[in-house]
Amino acid sequence: MQSARSRRIAVCFLLCFGVLLLQSTYAQSGQNGSNGNPPAQSPPAQNSPTQNSPIQNPPAFKPKVTGIDGNLEADDLIRVFVENLEEWSRTNDARKLVPYLNGLKISGNYPIEIHPSQGHLQFHLKIDAHNREAWVDLLGSPSSVKKPILFSVGLESQSPFDSVYDTTNRLPLTIISPVYGLIAVAVVALTLFLLVWLARKTSIIREPGPPPPPGKRRPYNLGRAQMAFWFFLVYSSYVVIWLITDALDTITPSLLGLMGISAGTALSEALIDSGKEETRTNQLQEMTSEKQALEQSIPDLQTQLTTLNSKDLLTPDEISNRDSVSKRLQDGRARLAQLNQQINEVTPDASDKYSAGFLRDLLSDGNGYSFHRFQIFAWTIVLGIIFVSSVYNSLSMPEFSTTLLGLMGISSGTYIGFKFPENR
Repeated sequence: MQSARSRRIAVCFLLCFGVLLLQSTYAQSGQNGSNGNPPAQSPPAQNSPTQNSPIQNPPAFKPKVTGIDGNLEADDLIRVFVENLEEWSRTNDARKLVPYLNGLKISGNYPIEIHPSQGHLQFHLKIDAHNREAWVDLLGSPSSVKKPILFSVGLESQSPFDSVYDTTNRLPLTIISPVYGLIAVAVVALTLFLLVWLARKTSIIREPGPPPPPGKRRPYNLGRAQMAFWFFLVYSSYVVIWLITDALDTITPSLLGLMGISAGTALSEALIDSGKEETRTNQLQEMTSEKQALEQSIPDLQTQLTTLNSKDLLTPDEISNRDSVSKRLQDGRARLAQLNQQINEVTPDASDKYSAGFLRDLLSDGNGYSFHRFQIFAWTIVLGIIFVSSVYNSLSMPEFSTTLLGLMGISSGTYIGFKFPENR
């Protein structure tokens, strides 16, 4: 009886446990989905390796200048190393690359050799009509033989590539080659020394005339000094421009006009002085010959007059002859005095034959300092300063306007016009 009771308790316990288990299972299925449907699957993660995502484009290769081989100088060859050049060249034209110096593109200066697989280009840095302005900005107003600059390459229509030669790592741009610069300085300095030495010791820019006595020099000539001034400015500027830019055809038409005015002034002055000297020489010869004749005849007349006056009694013919001789003697003496005065006037003062100093010789004539001389001297100095400034800043001979050349011509013409009545 007790065993049967135990079995009934066990069965009840199992039934209760089954009911609880069924309730728990039903509650769980209600949470996962209603109406007995199975729960929905969660969507796979975006980065799941089983997801069929589209293939992305590979990253673009950005070129960068990493090195340079050669001397950065106009009319020189350089090799430029560019990182990722081969990859960049597949979609771009490397033949259109140009150098960028200090951010200035050297237009038209395309590479002469391209090696994309080796990552380098070769350029011949040259100055031409397409890029002259950029080179002038780079090379003009030099303060030393070298200038630190930024460097890169790039297409003319785009920004330059990134470069290791930036503001913290500049490259030296050679403005003047040290070797050729020393040679040019030596040549120009030697020319200046010879010009100054010849000007001081010889008559290369002095007034023409007979050699002065020892220790004396002929006066300096304004026209010849002006011609020497322009010669040296043009000569030295031509050498400097050629040295920096390698340009040979730098003489401008207006400069030829200016040199022509200078040469014409000196030539006209020489012709005027030569004509004056010839006229003076002829006059002196004529008056000297007449003076010598009078100096020979006057003593004879004096002797004749003394002989006639020594006689006690004179015939009428002798009296007439005596009066004639006396008049001829008086006229001869008066003419001799007049000739002496004219010879003194024609003969220049000894002090006018010799130099009184460079500026005094250039700015004065026989009557003292002259404004027409000062005017041409002042305009020559002003144009000389403009000339030097233009060469230094723009590395080119200045282009003077026709108005300015006309002004210089008027000054020269005024000087030549006043040269005719000058005593010297």
